[in-house]
Amino acid sequence: MLEDTLKDELNPQQYRAVTTIEGPILIIAGAGSGKTRVITFRIANMLEKGIPQSAILALTFTNKAAREMEERIKGLTGKKLQNLTVSTFHAFGVKILRQDIDKLGWRNNFSIYDETDKKALIKETARELGMSAQAMDLYETVTLFSDIKTGRKNWEHSQDAYKKLYEGYQEGLKLYNAVDFDDLIVLPIRLFKEHPDVLASYKARYKYLMVDEFQDTSHQQYEFMHLLSDTNVAVVGDDDQSIYSWRGADYQNIINFEKDFPGVQEIRLEQNYRSTGTILAAANGVIKHNTNRKDKELWSGNGSGKPIELYMPENEAAEADFIAEGILGISADEKRKYDDFGILIRSNTQSRAIEEALLENNIPYTMSGGTSFFERSEIKDIISYLRVISNHDDDINLLRIINTPRRGIGRSTIQVLNETAKNLSCPLYDAIQAILTCPQEECPVSEKTKADLESFVSIIENNKSMLSGKGLAKKVREMVADINYFDFLVTDNPKSEKAARFKFMNIESLIKSMEQWENNPMNEDTSLYAYLNRITLLSRDDLDDGEADKGKVNLMTVHASKGLEFPVVFIAGAEEGLMPHARAVEEGGENAVEEERRLFYVAVTRARDRLLISSCQSRRKMNASVSCEPSRFIDEIPKNLVEYHEKRENVSAEQAHELLQNMLKNFAKPRVPKL
Repeated sequence: MLEDTLKDELNPQQYRAVTTIEGPILIIAGAGSGKTRVITFRIANMLEKGIPQSAILALTFTNKAAREMEERIKGLTGKKLQNLTVSTFHAFGVKILRQDIDKLGWRNNFSIYDETDKKALIKETARELGMSAQAMDLYETVTLFSDIKTGRKNWEHSQDAYKKLYEGYQEGLKLYNAVDFDDLIVLPIRLFKEHPDVLASYKARYKYLMVDEFQDTSHQQYEFMHLLSDTNVAVVGDDDQSIYSWRGADYQNIINFEKDFPGVQEIRLEQNYRSTGTILAAANGVIKHNTNRKDKELWSGNGSGKPIELYMPENEAAEADFIAEGILGISADEKRKYDDFGILIRSNTQSRAIEEALLENNIPYTMSGGTSFFERSEIKDIISYLRVISNHDDDINLLRIINTPRRGIGRSTIQVLNETAKNLSCPLYDAIQAILTCPQEECPVSEKTKADLESFVSIIENNKSMLSGKGLAKKVREMVADINYFDFLVTDNPKSEKAARFKFMNIESLIKSMEQWENNPMNEDTSLYAYLNRITLLSRDDLDDGEADKGKVNLMTVHASKGLEFPVVFIAGAEEGLMPHARAVEEGGENAVEEERRLFYVAVTRARDRLLISSCQSRRKMNASVSCEPSRFIDEIPKNLVEYHEKRENVSAEQAHELLQNMLKNFAKPRVPKL
């Protein structure tokens, strides 16, 4: 019986959170307090009590978290869970829009633009308006448009020049039958407000709502959730781990929840199952300096553990050597594997010296935050073909592939296509069709160009069978061969056929992953539309969805470490200007300092057994060596928990000889085979 399992495996607070099903519930889950276990046991308990799978909606932030939850619930219940909805906010938004976006003027087979597509459309719109794309700060423009769309900012007089660009961008999205990631939350909200019958149908189905990582919800996600439910809703979060304000997250939603849902029950999970008492005492000592927080005190039954080690190296090179030597020493002394180590940095600029030291010491490592697989140019080319096959109106992707591989369609032809599309008020694909049916004496392009355009159109038309949902991977492989993409790669990389082969192997990896996806019996819909939406959402995740490499040290930013844990953690660069980050403090004042403190708290609570913190005396900036001050957060750690690290002295010749003799003795011992 599940009830017996609940009593055996949960502490009293976890048990209460799992068994309280009716009404609004706020679960404050401290770091390492078993949050995922509570969510999965709670859903399993709801199913045990007879609540239908179809009545439950669980929302989280990454596909990886959603999959982990679903797998754990399956393990607890032994059920297939075909009607249970465990989803990211954005994926659930896609599901809603697939059903009813036509009510807002889009067609149901819309494309989802990623950041690269978004930037391309903004640049194209700027050119159409006669604005200089080169003079524009594209990153700031993209950020501004996102802030405006999601309501984080309002237009100011100084931004008037960008209003027309924003409006043109919005018109372009609709013209190309596309949406961006902000739309996946904004448009469902609009749909619910403008069409109450649609909202009513979702509220009638989903009687029980759960939201994970609630402190990371934005105002729009909170509104989205609030519209869907006003009774049986459970939110799980920790205001001390709210570190994403720069992308719209607002931990104040915890306060809003208490106001908007009368009778809310609050349950606090404060027992930490991850870290030693010393590490938790350090985390508590730091975070209590924040004023805007729920008062809580994490505690552990894991014993006090080792003191926190603090090292003050001369510069970043010495810091990197300390980290590399520390990994080698601890792994040898404590028989630890490389993937037991996490190195956390505040900024990617810190990675170079550390990477060099790891390489020099032959320590394998993996760095999060590199170029996404789906952002590689060769992958984007193939995906662009698939997007155009699925949606002929997608001008952005059409422009990417119309001359890739090269087929003689140059800038002058593109200009003619743009003018034709503008005159006919139609997408570029329709403009191509109009030119192909035009009598030669009236045709604005040459016979050869017409033949080149016809060749392009035939590729798109001949691959329409991909839309059927059967044998997608095989058809994509055939298309790659038909367009001679490998020859294009060789031509495009004249100095390195090895680079061309590497890129082509990436395409083969894409196709193999496609095969695995469509052969998965859990995937009911294996259409091209479903695949394109899946990979767009996958590539959005903050962390790689693949399995972590088991034999490598983990080097990552503190933001990327959220939700992870390591037996041994190095926090590098604990200095004023980095932790807290100077730019964040300058732009956000005291609120920013509190968020930076939460970020440091997240870093500390990633460690299970040992925590080592380094703070450089000087650091190189802009080709100059600048003196550094230790981070204010170090001073907030209780002094009795800290031990200053002394660098290991070089061993003498006699000691080295003794060590070598001991090693030779160990090698000489007969090895007994394990049974």
